Order: sequence, then C-alpha cells, then structure tokens
Amino acid sequence: MKFERGILNIKPSPHGCVLTLGNFDGIHLGHQQIVNLVKQKSEKLGIPSSVLFFEPQPREFFAHTKSPARLTTLHEKYSFMNKLGIDNLYCLRFSDELANISAYDFINKILLKKFNVKHLVIGDDFHFGRGREGSFDLLNEYSHRTGIFTVEQAPSYFIDGKRVSSTLIRQALADDRLTDAEKMLGRHYSITGKVVHGQQIGRKLGFPTANIALNRTIVPVGGVYTVSSDIDGSTCYGIANIGIRPTLNGTQPRLEAFLFNFEGDLYGKRLTFQILEKIRNEQKFDNIEQLRIQIEKDKKLALNLLKRQPLNDI
Repeated sequence: MKFERGILNIKPSPHGCVLTLGNFDGIHLGHQQIVNLVKQKSEKLGIPSSVLFFEPQPREFFAHTKSPARLTTLHEKYSFMNKLGIDNLYCLRFSDELANISAYDFINKILLKKFNVKHLVIGDDFHFGRGREGSFDLLNEYSHRTGIFTVEQAPSYFIDGKRVSSTLIRQALADDRLTDAEKMLGRHYSITGKVVHGQQIGRKLGFPTANIALNRTIVPVGGVYTVSSDIDGSTCYGIANIGIRPTLNGTQPRLEAFLFNFEGDLYGKRLTFQILEKIRNEQKFDNIEQLRIQIEKDKKLALNLLKRQPLNDI
C-alpha cells in the first residue's frame, strides 16, 4: 500500500482512481463495508483503490480539547487500511484553508485535480466543504451534469437494529460494554504504541511493565484490563492499567502492561494491545505497598478471566 501525507505529495493517477474519504475513526464494520465497495469497483474498472482521511480530524480541529476521544491514531489507521488491502492511502492536513473551501472547489481542486477521481464512494452521513455544504446529492448532481466521475452512497451498517458509528463505539467503551464495541469493530478494541522507559516502579514491585505513551489527550477506555499482544510471533497475555497513574502522581494517559508469559527487552518495539475484559477502575492508593497488593489481586482475577481465552503458556 502506498501512503502519501500532504497535498503537495499527491500525484494523480493517469488512469484515475476509485476513492472514498472521511474520518474512518475506528475503522469499524461500517467503514470496512465502504472500503470493500471501493476495492470491488477498482477491480471492475482496473484502476487503483484509494482512501483519503484528514489529520487532525475535522471535529478535533474545530473543538480542540473538547473533541471526543479518538478510537484510532494515524499509525493505527495506516495499519488497519494496509490489512484491508487498499492500494493508496492519503492523509491531508485539515486546516483553515481546507475548512473554508467551497464544496465545488473541493471537487474541482482536490477530487479531480489531485486525485483524478473516476468513481467516488461515500458514507451516508458524509459532508464536506465550507459549512458542510457538500453532500451526496451535490456530488450526484455534479456527476450527472459533467459525466467526469460516478458516485455511490454506501448503505449504513446495522447491528441489532442500531447503525454502527464511531460515536456509538465510543459510548460502548465508556460504558465498559467491550463486547458491544467488539461487535461493531469486528475485532477487540486495541491500542498501539511504542514501548518507552518508565519509572521502573513496576519492576521494583515484582511486576515489570511495558509502558506505552498514548499519543492523545483523551482515551475512550480507562482502568485495569486483561490484554493480549502478539510479540515475535507469540500471543502474550497480561493485565494493563490505562490512565494517568494517580498513585504515582501521573498527569498524562499511559498504558502499562504486565505480561504473564513474556521475558525480554521490549523497549522501542511498537506493540498492539487487544483490550479483552475490564477488571476495575483506576484508583489512587495511599502508598506503593497498597498498590502492590492490589496488583497481586488483579493478577489472580485476570488469570481466572483469561481461562476463557485460548491461552498458551499461562
């Protein structure tokens, strides 16, 4: 999969492309349905399949710190899109200029000039351009009037009578309904990041942890969870605290995972942790010894919960 970041780096395909665009936060089953439609059309037309998304996400740009928790970082979107088999992935910086472009200028200057779009697939709730004036109806009218490209609207994806959306998934995660979130995502909710050096407190307590600095100020989950991660071809299980670590006077969100069946150096590795089941909320203890006792309890409970999983070497 080719990845380009920034509008200046985009070179239009001489034969055009099939394109979809949006936030794709979470890349849930609704998003995957759209991507599959893009791939099917690209195979039929014999031209590349392409996905365009924006950083920051438009809502983050306008709402700043009041924006909702993000489900997937840029790196996670790249990883998931690569697995879905897209030919080209593009990321444009969302700016004042992009926020104020008219819908018709967006079509002409970006979709046609930069991407040479021949077929466009959009979600049923997608809007674009200044004041969200662009819509499927506007695209459809332009398509019929000019004949330059065709456009189709992907149907909503429903589970148990509810339309799957990033908002609904965020709410499920916030309510600790991990199974509901998993159904809508088509997988366990996961967090990916690079292992960084911590304060070594866990090691002193007998629970060495892999520390992931989260590249976001708000995370959709918080507390202590059972987790799994694929490391060097093996699935490792453990417990992870996701939060600010109040006992240690932390201020920034971090994932700290203690793995039951792994020994080795993980510093610098990029790991993905599947969030399996919640054990408890994050809490502040009066001292380190109380924290150690609680971690021991968490470990015992986690091992019982993980018996439901197809474990190896636990």
